[in-house]
Amino acid sequence: MYLAFFDFFRALLNPNFDYLRFAVIAGILVGIIAPLIGTVVVIRRLSFIANTLSHFSLAGATLGVFLSKLLRGTVLAEYISVLWLGIIFSIIGTLMIDKLSRFYKNYKELSMPIVLSLGVALSGIFIALSEGGAQNLTNSLLFGSIYTVSKSDLILIVSISAFILIFIVVFYKQIITFCFDETFARVSGINVKLLQIGITLILALFISVFMEIIGVLLISSLMIIPVAASILVGNSFKKTITFSIVFSLLSVFSGFVLSYELGLPTGAMIVLFNIFILIVIMTAQKLFLRKKKKQIKKEVPNN
Repeated sequence: MYLAFFDFFRALLNPNFDYLRFAVIAGILVGIIAPLIGTVVVIRRLSFIANTLSHFSLAGATLGVFLSKLLRGTVLAEYISVLWLGIIFSIIGTLMIDKLSRFYKNYKELSMPIVLSLGVALSGIFIALSEGGAQNLTNSLLFGSIYTVSKSDLILIVSISAFILIFIVVFYKQIITFCFDETFARVSGINVKLLQIGITLILALFISVFMEIIGVLLISSLMIIPVAASILVGNSFKKTITFSIVFSLLSVFSGFVLSYELGLPTGAMIVLFNIFILIVIMTAQKLFLRKKKKQIKKEVPNN
């Protein structure tokens, strides 16, 4: 592991390896932003919404792939952006979830599988219509391709990340109140509906921008798993966020080093290391509780 890290760090300093530096910067931003949003999503019990929006965003991206192939050679083809279509579809998915949850007032969770199903169906149709002409791009959308991040991509990623961080810092107190007590938030004068839409749109932006580098099938894992691990060790909102970012960044760096050394997909290795951390913490907590029970039994005299 030490030699692998040394080789990776040496490659990172190589002036010819710009793509590696771009990928690492993008990975660090994912490692910070994903658990920040994920903490809010988990506390609000909306873990499934990340999966829903990623699949609906995929429909927009695959539409972009299909249109690029259909309009190839024309002036319009230059204006087709897979990324921006993914963002547009993600926002549309957000609005659809909101509308459907109002329609099913007593079964609000139904809105998410409905939107997810529509996204999967549309993605399947657009992929089929592309006739395999963009198989590599489709695979990168599903499983991620972080080493394809260009300088222009990185500028967009940094801009969106800065926007998300500013939003969270500015509305931090309102977000905490909203997460733990929605009724109190309303009484306090917080526009709950507007804040909820804002959080969901931030989530949609994050998923759309980072979808191509991490992959639709993995991006929700990066948001949820570090938070799931941090909940077991953090006893406050701030500590949960702090631990989740630490676990996430540790997984990002370990995933990069291991994938570089073994030649395996980086996104998948990051998620696997996240799960490894979760298993270690769960095991440690179980052993700690078992030890504590034994100590209590020893301290309590037998009748």
